[in-house]
Amino acid sequence: MTAVRYPFSAVVGHDDLRLALLLNAVHPRIGGVLVRGEKGTAKSTIVRALAALLPELDVVPDCRFGCAPLDADPRCPDGPHDGTASSVRPARLVELPVGATEDRLVGSLDLERALTDGVRAYQPGLLAAAHRGVLYVDEVNLLHDHLVDLLLDAAAMGRAHVEREGVSVAHAASFLLVGTMNPEEGELRPQLLDRFGLTVHVTASRDVPTRTEVVRRRLAFEADPAGFARRWEDEDADLAKRIAAARERVGSVVLPDSELRRISALCAAFEVDGMRADLVLARTAVAHAAWRGAESVAEADVEAAARLALPHRRRRDPFDEPGVEEEQLQQALSDAAQHADNPPEDERDEQSGDERDEQSGDDDPDEGGPGGASGPDDGGPDDDGPDGGPGGGQASPEEGGEPRRKAPSERPPAPPAAAFRARLLEVPGVGEGAPGRRSRSRSRTGRAVRASTVDGHGIHLPATLSAAAPHQSARGRSGPGLVLRGHDVRHAVREGREGNLVLFVVDASGSMAARERMSAVSGAVLSLLRDAYQRRDKVGVVTFRGDSAEVALPPTSSVDTAAVRMRRLRTGGRTPLADGLLKAHKVIGTERTRDPRRRPLLVLLTDGKATVPLRSNVDGRARRAVDDAVRSAGLLADAGVASVVVDCENGMVRLGLADRLAGALSAPCLRLEELSADNVAGVVRAVRDGGSRAA
Repeated sequence: MTAVRYPFSAVVGHDDLRLALLLNAVHPRIGGVLVRGEKGTAKSTIVRALAALLPELDVVPDCRFGCAPLDADPRCPDGPHDGTASSVRPARLVELPVGATEDRLVGSLDLERALTDGVRAYQPGLLAAAHRGVLYVDEVNLLHDHLVDLLLDAAAMGRAHVEREGVSVAHAASFLLVGTMNPEEGELRPQLLDRFGLTVHVTASRDVPTRTEVVRRRLAFEADPAGFARRWEDEDADLAKRIAAARERVGSVVLPDSELRRISALCAAFEVDGMRADLVLARTAVAHAAWRGAESVAEADVEAAARLALPHRRRRDPFDEPGVEEEQLQQALSDAAQHADNPPEDERDEQSGDERDEQSGDDDPDEGGPGGASGPDDGGPDDDGPDGGPGGGQASPEEGGEPRRKAPSERPPAPPAAAFRARLLEVPGVGEGAPGRRSRSRSRTGRAVRASTVDGHGIHLPATLSAAAPHQSARGRSGPGLVLRGHDVRHAVREGREGNLVLFVVDASGSMAARERMSAVSGAVLSLLRDAYQRRDKVGVVTFRGDSAEVALPPTSSVDTAAVRMRRLRTGGRTPLADGLLKAHKVIGTERTRDPRRRPLLVLLTDGKATVPLRSNVDGRARRAVDDAVRSAGLLADAGVASVVVDCENGMVRLGLADRLAGALSAPCLRLEELSADNVAGVVRAVRDGGSRAA
C-alpha cells in the first residue's frame, strides 16, 4: 500500500520555498533548490509533496532510463528506441541517503551477470532512476564531497557519465535537484553552494496563529491521512495543471534585452563570481513569467528571481553569512534600472557621462557604490597606525574595542592579519573516522588499495576473478559463466580521507600580546580554521592567559562559530601554559569517549614562555612553570595525540622554548610563516611517523 503524502497545498507559510520548488518544476534547467533551515521546519515534507504535482510521464516500456518515446536519448544504453511503444507512469521522487556510495549514485558493473553469464553489463544508479523526476538529498551538507560534485555535474549537464570497472556509459539525467541542510551541522563549501540554482532559508514562524494552524493541520493529517489528502486534492490538482501549462509556455517566453541588461547589472552589482548567476537568474525570471502566465519577462520577474538566486552566491569566504539585505537588494535594483532603460549604444558613453556628473557635483562623493566601496570619510586613513590598527592602535567602537588605556591584565583583540592558504597538517597513520579531507583513512567510498578475504567494502572484482579462474576446469565449467565458491570472493579494502578533531590551543598571555604578533597569530588561526572547514573537521579552541586556561569553544562542527570566537579573543596577563595543555588533554579525552573513531590533532600556538606553574612556588617559579609545561606535553604524547607546535617567538634573541615543547609532544615545530602553503614547495605533511620535522 502506497503511503499518503502530505498535500503540497496544505503547507502553511514557506512562500519562498514553495515558489522556488514550483519554478524548478516549470524549468528544471534552473539547477535545483538548496533548502537551508533549522530542524523541524517541514523541509522534507514540502519536497516530498512536490513530486505528486509533477505531470505523468510518457516513457519507453522497459527502458531503465525513463526515455520519452518521441524524444528518446540516442545514446541510451537500453536503446535504440523506435518511438512507437509507450506507457505512462508518475514522475519519481528518488531519495539519495547520506551513506550512499558512488556505485549507488552513478551505477556500476552488474556483478551478477558478469559472474554468472560472463557478459559486461551496466547496472543503473539513482541518477538514472531520477531522470525526468525529482532527486532529493536530505542533509546534503553531510554527503561526501565527491558525491555532491557528481550529482551537481549531472544536474548541470543533464547527463551522467560513468567510467569505472571496464564500463563506459553516458545516459540522460535531467532531474529537479533538491537538497536540504541544517547549517548548525556544518556548511557546504562556497564552490558547491554556487552549483545550486536557487536557495531558500526557512525558519519556524514566530506568529502564534500560524504555528497553531500548522499543528492543527498536522494532527488532522496524522489522524486521517487519506481523508485529509482528499480535502486538498482540488487545490493540488489546480497546481498540477498550472505547472503543466507553464512548462508548455516557458519555451515561448521572451526575455527582452532591457531585462537581460537588468540581470547583468544586478549580478555585477553583487560581484558574483563567474557567469552561472546570470544564467540562473535569466532562467528563473523566464520561469517566473511563465508561471504567472505572461508572454515576456518583466522587472517583477527579475526581482523575484534575484531573491532566490543571489543570496548564496554572495558567500565567497567560508565564514561569510549567506543572504542579501533587503536595502542592498533594493539599491541594486534601482541602479540596475538605469542599465535596463539605456540601449546598448548609450552604454559606450556611460564613462564620460559619469565624469561629467562628478564635475558638476550631482553625485554625493561620500556614498559608496553597490559593491560596498566607501568614500574617503567613511573609514579614515588607509594606513594603519604604529600598533597595526587604524588610527594608531585605538580600537574603534565598531570593532568592539575600548579606549586605548586598558588594565595591564587585559587588552582588546587585535585585528587578524590577512588570511592565507594553509598547508596540510595530517594525523599520521590510517584511521577510520568520519568522512573528510584531511588524514588517510579506511572508508567505504575511497579508492581500492588492495583485496582482502576478511574485511573491506564491496567485491574486488579483478581479485575475485583471479582467485576463481585457475579452478574452472576442476570445477567442470562448461558455459560462459564462472563457477564460484565462497572462498573465491575478495573484498575491496578502500582508502580515502577522514575529518579530524582539530583542537587549537592558543597562548593569549601578555608575552604574546604585542599587537603585531597577536594579529599574525589570529590570522594564522583563522586560516587554519578555514582549512578545517574545507576538510570537514570538527574544531575546538582552548585559550590560556592570566592564572588559568579555558575552553573558549567546545569541539563543534560549526567552524564559523570558532572563527567568531577567535576574532573576539582578548590578550594579556601571565602564561599558564601547563594548565592550557592539561585542559587540552581533558577535552581530547572527553571527545575520544564520545567519538572514539575521530582522531585528534592538537595545534599549539605559543612562544613557549610559561610563567605560571601548576603549584604555587615562590622560588624558581619560571623554571617550574616551564618544567610543568613540558611534563603536561608529555602526557599528551603518551596519550598518542598527534600535535603541531607553531612557534610564535620573534625578535633578535630567541629562547627556543617552543622547540623544547615540540620535543616533549613528539611533534614538528613550525614558524608562523611556515603554515602558508604558498611558502612551501607543494603540500607537505607536517605530522609524520616518529615526529620528524616537516620539510
